[in-house]
Amino acid sequence: MKREAFASLETEALRRDEICSLFGERYQPENWNDWRWQMRRRITRLDQFEKLFRLTDGERRGLILASEKFSVAITPHFASLIDPLDPGCPLRLQVVPQDSELIVSPDDMADPCGEDNDTVVEGLVHRYPDRVLFLVLDTCAAYCRYCTRSRLVSQGELEPLGRRVDAALAYLEKHTEVRDVLISGGDPLLMSDASLDQLLGRLRAIPHIEFVRLGTRIPGFLPQRITPELVKVLRRHRAWLSMHFCHVRELTPEVAEACDRLADGGIPLGCQTVLLRGVNDSVEALRDLFHGLLKLRVRPYYLYQADPVVGTGHLRTTVEKGLELMDQLRGHTTGYAVPTYVVDAPGGGGKVPLQSRTILDYTDGQVKLRNWSGRTYNYPDPVEHR
Repeated sequence: MKREAFASLETEALRRDEICSLFGERYQPENWNDWRWQMRRRITRLDQFEKLFRLTDGERRGLILASEKFSVAITPHFASLIDPLDPGCPLRLQVVPQDSELIVSPDDMADPCGEDNDTVVEGLVHRYPDRVLFLVLDTCAAYCRYCTRSRLVSQGELEPLGRRVDAALAYLEKHTEVRDVLISGGDPLLMSDASLDQLLGRLRAIPHIEFVRLGTRIPGFLPQRITPELVKVLRRHRAWLSMHFCHVRELTPEVAEACDRLADGGIPLGCQTVLLRGVNDSVEALRDLFHGLLKLRVRPYYLYQADPVVGTGHLRTTVEKGLELMDQLRGHTTGYAVPTYVVDAPGGGGKVPLQSRTILDYTDGQVKLRNWSGRTYNYPDPVEHR
């Protein structure tokens, strides 16, 4: 993938050197490419943001006030991609808080997906008949301002994994209807290789667990974490990755290298994208992202309507806008580049697919259909033999 450069930046190395100088260091590739170095030098403080970005008054108030409600952290890698002068930068909108986060509307929810109601043991959510969500960590490499789990993530609410894993596994061993485990958090790829290997091994030892996947934003926020050793762990346990990207500018050469390493290692890759106002709410932005993902062998499979999380109204689009965008994608590009548009029904209703009406009428065995271009067709429904 080509790297997009900003006219205000002389060179990539200068920007990286500027970030490193926050910590009294000079840019050195061997450090920059070390994921642990990246984690230790995340940007978290107002004074650091002020040195890297020309902040708006709203961003400054957000960093002072909103950060008290939900932590702020950006990896040096991701910070280097953000336009320092443009407050409308689609990457900046995702991770730099604004004072708009302090506005709470009557429909906002702390737990919009109703996960707490379906929690069977701490960190294990069992909603669907055959699958569970296992929240293993409450930390991320960087914090998305629209996070649906901001009530938990970075808040220290989850007990350490070692105190919870036995109870979760005991539950799974008893519930033989569960065949699918989604490991999320926080970000499970922040676990050490050894800890992740042990956890996946114990899950795979349960006979009825057929499918194990991990939800992660690490490939975009911290691509240096995708090491050959990590890929070996994921391959050993036949794990799938559900990744999260929202804009094509996140697909840097480092991300491409990480995705190649995963795909070459046999790890199936999918992407979940959240529809966000000002970030990707145009057909051009979505199409560029989805085409870019396919180039990296990543299948876009969900486009989420943003959850009504407390303080995120400024980032949410309307469902009508989402349907309009999907209509402009479907039929105008390859089907692999068109994800399913869904809303996670508030209160625990689960994922509900959204699409414009395609069946216009069904009379006397004739199905009247509308295609992607708006033209109508009749499909003769087969007569059931009795």
